[in-house]
Amino acid sequence: MMRRTHELLTETEYPITTDELVERYGDQQIELADGTETVGEILARLDGETYEHKEDAEFAIYSAVSDRAIGRKGYSDRDPTPLGSPHGPDQVSF
Repeated sequence: MMRRTHELLTETEYPITTDELVERYGDQQIELADGTETVGEILARLDGETYEHKEDAEFAIYSAVSDRAIGRKGYSDRDPTPLGSPHGPDQVSF
């Protein structure tokens, strides 16, 4: 999340609703791994809610960003590839 958005949410008085956040900060840009989105675009993916604390609003924004926030989709250097995943390594036959 951009530093400016974090600062704005810190300065906000709570509780606040999703609609109020969009009205105040909807044009605020969030930089993602593959582009940007606005707070309004992100929060539009969620149902209307009332956030009691800054952490609640931040979590809502983090949880609703698009897949443009993912660096390499389907990549993990820790977990085995799930069965049937199209992102797995090519099969080798001997």
